This record gives sequence, structure tokens and C-alpha cells, in this order.
Amino acid sequence: MLRGSARAKVDEKGRLKLPAVFRAIIEPQYGRDFFVTSFRGESVRIYPMDVWTRIEERLSKASSLNPAVMRFKTSVNYYGQGAAMDPQGRILIHPLVREKAATHGDVTVLGQQDFLEVWNRAAFEERLQEEPLTDSDLGVLAELGI
Repeated sequence: MLRGSARAKVDEKGRLKLPAVFRAIIEPQYGRDFFVTSFRGESVRIYPMDVWTRIEERLSKASSLNPAVMRFKTSVNYYGQGAAMDPQGRILIHPLVREKAATHGDVTVLGQQDFLEVWNRAAFEERLQEEPLTDSDLGVLAELGI
């Protein structure tokens, strides 16, 4: 289970060195192959290839005539690219999504259960302040038994 957060850096070549806390879980459980993408260009999502393949299997059962399905596929494929972790634990982030999400230099890496989410650190902290967890959100979570 990928949980918590870690600070990291994306180098000048666009490579993210996976924080050790996540690498220790990902490498033995999922291996070194990933699908790196974004939904809307705000952040980078790094899916172990096994996890992404399961998502694709569910998508293949949905109608390609469904506009939401087509928009999702278009977006993730536009931003997406397969990547392999190198021996130093680095993953290349495609230039298109790296530029759109401004993921260069200092970033925050979030564990999102079975994938990692990478944010420009300053943009993420600003978003946390602008969109805090509300009492209404906590009510919804309580209804879900959380």
C-alpha cells in the first residue's frame, strides 16, 4: 500500500528519483515498469504497469461511444507514456506532462494506495490552502464509514 508523502526532485533531464519509502514497496511488489500520465495536466500519475493494465481492462468493457470514457482515454494517452525505472530508481516523466504540471525541481510525491501522484510542491501547497478538507467532506467520509 502506497501511503504518505515525500519530498523529491525532478532533475534537468526530467527524471524523478523515487523516494526510498515508495521504492521499497513498489519494486518488490510491482517491478520496474510504469505508465506515467495525467488526467488534466495538474499533476503526474505514476501507475505500476500491473495496476494500469487492470484499469485498461475495465475501460475495454466500457462503450467507446460513452463521451466520458473517450475523454478519459484521450487525456491519459495524450499525457501518457510507458516508463521503466532505471538502476538508480529514477523514472522519466514525459516532457509534455512535465511541462503542463510544472513538475521540475522540487516536487511532492503522494502515495495514493496503488499509484503515486507527483505535484509541483508550491502548487500543491497552494491547492491545499485553497481547497481544504471541509466539514461537508468529513460528513461524506463518515457516511462511507471512514
